[in-house]
This record gives sequence, C-alpha cells and structure tokens, in this order.
Amino acid sequence: MASTKPIFARETFQFFRDLGRHNRKEWMDSNRDRYQSAIVQPFRRLLEELAPAALELDSRFDTSGRTGPNFSRINRDIRFAKDKTLYKTHMYLKFSVPSTGKRETGQLYVGLSVDTVTAGFRIYSGGKRKESTLALIAEPRVNADSGWVAKQKKRLGRRYQSYWYTIEKGEWTKHSGWPTAPANWKRILAWIVRRKFAPSAAARATFPREVTKVFHDLYPLLRFTSLPH
Repeated sequence: MASTKPIFARETFQFFRDLGRHNRKEWMDSNRDRYQSAIVQPFRRLLEELAPAALELDSRFDTSGRTGPNFSRINRDIRFAKDKTLYKTHMYLKFSVPSTGKRETGQLYVGLSVDTVTAGFRIYSGGKRKESTLALIAEPRVNADSGWVAKQKKRLGRRYQSYWYTIEKGEWTKHSGWPTAPANWKRILAWIVRRKFAPSAAARATFPREVTKVFHDLYPLLRFTSLPH
C-alpha cells in the first residue's frame, strides 16, 4: 500500500546545498548520519514505493536496491571528470533491464538535486557507440519506422521535455527537441525525455503516484529503443 506520508523533505535539498558549499571528505565524513537520513533512506523508501509499478511494466526490471543498477553514486570519479569535486550534489533512482554483455539499456529514472526534481526516460551509448544499445537496437528500429519519433512527439510533446546529444568538434553538444529525422540516429549518444517538477512536489505524499504516471507514459520509449522483441 502506498505511503500516506511524504518521502522527501526540505532537508534533502538542504543537504545537497550544503554539500555543494563544503565539498570535502572531512565534511562528508562528519555528516554521514545526515546523508543517510536525508538522502539514502528516502531514496530507498521511494524504491519500495515504485518497484511494484515498475515490475508491472516489465518484470525484468532490476529492483535489487544496489548502488549502480538502482542508485547513482554520490562519489564522483574524478579520474575522467572535468569537475574535480569529490561528491555529486544530486541523486538518481533508476530502473533498467539488464542486458547481455556490458551494454547500457534505457532507464526510467527519478532525480533530485539542489533545486530540481525530474522524472523520465534516458538512454546513453556508454563506451563504444558502435557496440551500444543505441546503435544495435534503437537506430535500426528508427530506420525501419521513420515516423516513430514523430508519433512520440505528438503523444508526449506537450507534457515532456526532449533533448539529445551528439559529439561536435570533440565536445558533447546538446540539441533541444525531438530527434525525428532518422539521420540523427547515426550520431546520437544520448536521448532524454523528462518532466520537471518543483522541489515542493517531491515533498508531497502523492509524488510516487506522479512518478508512476511518468513511467507509464515513457516506458514505450525504453521498450522501443532498448529491449529485444
């Protein structure tokens, strides 16, 4: 049964804000209990609330509760990041279907940061694009059904924001809108379709139900771009 109590509170956003100001190991070590109560425990509650609805959409979704498959890491891998701060000031809960090999598949996700709440669908190429789910599943399907993205834009465009990324002159470049032209899919490295919420929305008891509606709307994108027939 869905909870009648809000999952998140102002403290979640305040923690991210304070972490941004004091992004050091010493501060994080002294605020571990706060991190658990403001971030980890609420996100685990959200997983418990959303997992049944996610599994109704697809019984293959990973709902194990492990960091990686379900939760993003708060520690930043500074070896490859331009941002050398130690910790991220955001957290994601995500649902995906495990794939063969190491390929990434599309995700349904919820994300909270300092002043933003989003829920939606996203897919990334990961390492080598030519071996990615985008190249092996999404691109051939869009080529075979050239009007598919336009249909999704018509169905979802008024309620959801869409944007995608390519590499231009060696840099990741964001393109706003829907990648309706099949030619775009030869270069796409990521595609995100999402709904933005006010932070106050996450502090309402109805928030899991609102996210569930987003997942129902956007699961067809994940299925088309990621999953075998």
